[in-house]
Amino acid sequence: MTKDTDPAVARAAALRRVRAWLWIFIVCLVLSGLTAFPLETETRWLADAVTGSGLGEHWPGLAEQAVRVRDGIAETGDRYPFLAYGTDWLAFAHLVIAAAFWGPLRDPVRNVWVIRWALLACAGILPLALICGPLRGIPLYWRFVDMSFGVVGAVPLLIVLKEIRRLEWAQAVTAPNGFAAAAPAAVR
Repeated sequence: MTKDTDPAVARAAALRRVRAWLWIFIVCLVLSGLTAFPLETETRWLADAVTGSGLGEHWPGLAEQAVRVRDGIAETGDRYPFLAYGTDWLAFAHLVIAAAFWGPLRDPVRNVWVIRWALLACAGILPLALICGPLRGIPLYWRFVDMSFGVVGAVPLLIVLKEIRRLEWAQAVTAPNGFAAAAPAAVR
């Protein structure tokens, strides 16, 4: 048996790839969540960056929307600061969801359901943006930005799912009789 066909080597390589892609996904999810806390500061930076650059000159609608969002968040924060509590919960949810990937990091085959669930969540972003975006007055181009999170998030998850299938195959090949792990001895 060569190194390329050794099931243990293939399993170790697939496990490394799964964990690397999961860490990328987890870090992006955590960063995405953490950005939900300082919205007022971030929207001020965004509006300043767009209006202070050539971007605002080429796309005045984008600059206008950036200023509108900045002003809306600032005014809401001044008058109704308790509404920001909702985005605090959004940030917390991102962090909790990221923690759910601890199971697949430890045992991807047994916890493949987390990956499948996350893929469903990524797919759910598309109808949410298409349905709720117009109801909330979100411009079409920004709905596409929002939908891109679902599409981009699905890429590493699909890679992980493919690698988990390799791990399942490697486990089946190395198990006794090629079917399942040996059953524990009967209790006497």
